[in-house]
Amino acid sequence: MEVKRNYAVLIFLRYLILLGIMFTLPLFYLILKPLTIHSSAFLLSLFYNVLITQDFLIINLTFPIQIVSACVAGSAYLLLLILNLSVPMKPKKRAYAIAFSFVLLFLVNALRILVFSILHVNNFRFFDLAHKFTWYFLSTLFVVTIWFFSVKIFKIKKIPFYSDFKYFLKIIKS
Repeated sequence: MEVKRNYAVLIFLRYLILLGIMFTLPLFYLILKPLTIHSSAFLLSLFYNVLITQDFLIINLTFPIQIVSACVAGSAYLLLLILNLSVPMKPKKRAYAIAFSFVLLFLVNALRILVFSILHVNNFRFFDLAHKFTWYFLSTLFVVTIWFFSVKIFKIKKIPFYSDFKYFLKIIKS
């Protein structure tokens, strides 16, 4: 019975941490926005002259690209963190899974900004359509795909939220 109680306390602590993390979204943007701007500028500098002014990347002194909060995808990082914390696993495995998913999302996002910047500089005719399609549809697909990669690579056997719910149902029934 003690093991069940300890496990229940761990679940409670995970969800308490999750609740607290829900209020840290501004912190995600504070940390990730400069990193996103500078990494995107670095990638673009492989092809163009790039100047950083506040949250703008100025390409060839002609094409301004503003990196707004939505470009940083802070809520996507938060969603990955929530998915990770809503599944029971050992701390070391959790840390690796979070690091992996965050790095992968960061790289995908930097490449996305690179591609759309190149499209913008080359006056791609369907830039707005492609940008909106990526924002509304593919961004969710990126997060889900990254989560499934994490599940496969780190052999995560539990289902977010459901596994904990199922555990408590089992305790209530016994």
